[in-house]
Formats: sequence, C-alpha cells, structure tokens
Amino acid sequence: MNETEQLLEQVADRAHTSARAQGKPLPTPLGTGEIARAEGILGFALPPLLARLYTRVGDGGFGPEDGLLPLRQALGAYGAQRASGWRWPEAVLPFADLGCAMYACVDCRSHTAQVLLFDPNPGEPDLAWSVDAPGLADWLRGWLDGTAWFCEESGAGDAYDLELAPWAEFRSRI
Repeated sequence: MNETEQLLEQVADRAHTSARAQGKPLPTPLGTGEIARAEGILGFALPPLLARLYTRVGDGGFGPEDGLLPLRQALGAYGAQRASGWRWPEAVLPFADLGCAMYACVDCRSHTAQVLLFDPNPGEPDLAWSVDAPGLADWLRGWLDGTAWFCEESGAGDAYDLELAPWAEFRSRI
C-alpha cells in the first residue's frame, strides 16, 4: 500500500468513527462522473487526492470544524467568491469551512495541492490569504495527528497567524 492509499484509509477510518460517534451517517461517496461534471463546471481539474476523498470517503461532512464541504457546495462557494469583491484567484477551490468565515482552500494548479487559508476577518483582500500547508496530504496528516492549528489539542490555535506565511502568489494569480 502506498502513502496516498494509507492516508486515504486513515481519513476514511477517522471519518467513519466520527460519524458513528455523532450518530449521523457519512455522506455517500461520489462517482467519477460527478467529479468529471464538477471539473467541467469549474474549468479545471481537482487535485487527485481531493477527488479521491470525494469518491472514496464521502461527499464532505468529515474533517476539522464543519468538515469538508460537499462538492456541490464547494462549487457554489467558489462561484460566489469569484464574483465577490475579494478578488478570489482562479483555480483556488474552498474545500473546508473552518468557521468565522474562514475557508481552507486548495490551489488546484499547484503540483502538491497547496492548501491556503482564506481569512477575510482582517478586512483586506491582500491580507486574507496565507499558506496553511504545503500540500493537501500534509493538511490531512495535521488533522489526523492533531498538530494542525485548527485542532484544539494542538495548542497552536491562538498563535496561528504568526505561523502562517502570507501567500506570495496572490497578486500574480488575480
């Protein structure tokens, strides 16, 4: 079993365990046709790991805070943000709602599926973007092992803005 398969298995185990503990079913995984339709609407491909989360684990509803967005909701959030005054970059898909209007977003043009934090609370588009994790796999591992800033047990939540680097590519991508 390769690293990606192992990671997917760990995420699925955690997602199913959490769903059982909360007494609610995990959303049904999507088919590959639904991924292809979403990519057609977006005009770009989803990173392979994100697509596999949707097709192997479930259509959102698992993960930190409010969890991964159902794919249809992620598409809607992307369209709404692209039309907003936040100068949302092309191919940066919000995939998890972290509360307080913050999104974890995946840069679909990054070869590592870099995860960006969108935090509009400073009130300025140039200050709203920072690098959360070098890749989606790293972000998922941080959630699984409790070391990510958004995990209560990490102790990093209070100082996360000091640890996250501004997204240098923001201006070149709008």
